[in-house]
Amino acid sequence: MKPFRFVPALATALATSLATALVLTATAASAEMVKYTTQESFEDVIFGLENAILDEGLVIDSISHIGDMLERTRQDVGSDVNLFAEAKSYSFCSASLSREVMEADPMNISFCPYTIFVAVLPDTPDETMIGYRSFPEGAMQKVEALLDGIVKSAIGE
Repeated sequence: MKPFRFVPALATALATSLATALVLTATAASAEMVKYTTQESFEDVIFGLENAILDEGLVIDSISHIGDMLERTRQDVGSDVNLFAEAKSYSFCSASLSREVMEADPMNISFCPYTIFVAVLPDTPDETMIGYRSFPEGAMQKVEALLDGIVKSAIGE
């Protein structure tokens, strides 16, 4: 058996990898969700959300049919859990606001596009949730304010 030999470059690489993993874990853990609930139907909230986004002069980039995908693939992945009665997310961006927050910090690119989810859980079919991930302090608070306004508009608050 060969004796262990300390290799500084390897030790530095491992330390850097560990530090990066800890920062990413801390960042992921600190990301919180802002969620509102309403007695409005899923369809009414979706309709309100689409209009609220368009009323801001924004274009919906994509609609992810999360609930449909999870239900369609449930048995394929060996699960019998029905997670959502309904679930979608809407992605969009604001050219002017995105430019502003990325001029403040180019790494704010990691938050674009902005996403709002709408979901109904199977055990609370008369309650629709709508929300988004919160953003860090600083320039991204302008984006959070935009999303909060859109969400509240979607449910008539």
